[in-house]
Amino acid sequence: MSADVIISYDGTANDDDALALGKLLAGDTTKLALAYVRHAPDFDPRREALAQHDAESRLEQGAAKLGDPSIPRHVVFSSSTGAGLEELAATEGAAVIVFASDYRTPPGHAEPPASAQRLLEIGCETGIGVAAAGLRVEPEAKIGTIAVLPGGGGDAAQQTADALAGKLGAVEVTPEAAATADLIVTGSQQGAPAGRIALSGSARSMLDASRGSVLVVPSGKPLNF
Repeated sequence: MSADVIISYDGTANDDDALALGKLLAGDTTKLALAYVRHAPDFDPRREALAQHDAESRLEQGAAKLGDPSIPRHVVFSSSTGAGLEELAATEGAAVIVFASDYRTPPGHAEPPASAQRLLEIGCETGIGVAAAGLRVEPEAKIGTIAVLPGGGGDAAQQTADALAGKLGAVEVTPEAAATADLIVTGSQQGAPAGRIALSGSARSMLDASRGSVLVVPSGKPLNF
């Protein structure tokens, strides 16, 4: 079964935030997959076996934390973490790749790590989710409020928010309340290539000032979970 949500996971503590957001977006673990990107195999067979075992063990740890050892797990080889994840998402037909925030991000804010930032800059065809830092320590974490940032790239973001709100029982709030929303959904800017992400400067500024997790939607391509 293909996954709707792919979580980038390497076993570090802040990646537990990505686990939390991925599960919230998917609604249940049957729509999740975990992925760990290795940049190249080791030429020494023994070191390669150890490295592969380490990667698989990290993913097993993530599945265990989600409470479902049957979650598909992928060890991907790519010189670029972002590119490897984007290729996997295309193969799986996934709607979104979920990342933890950069490790220096203050609690409650979302800041794309380098691998996610690269995908945002090159115009990824898959939705990008970035978990708010510290989401993992919220025992009652949920997506109760959703805000859609205004943009000129069509209504894909609004359609995505509507579908999520209906699925999760969340309340949609105005853009003025985005700073305190559990999830901020933003589309791509006017003129962005169809099916690709392109954030405007104003949208990025609003995201930087907001609290809560973020979901970025490709132009004209609502996300289906």
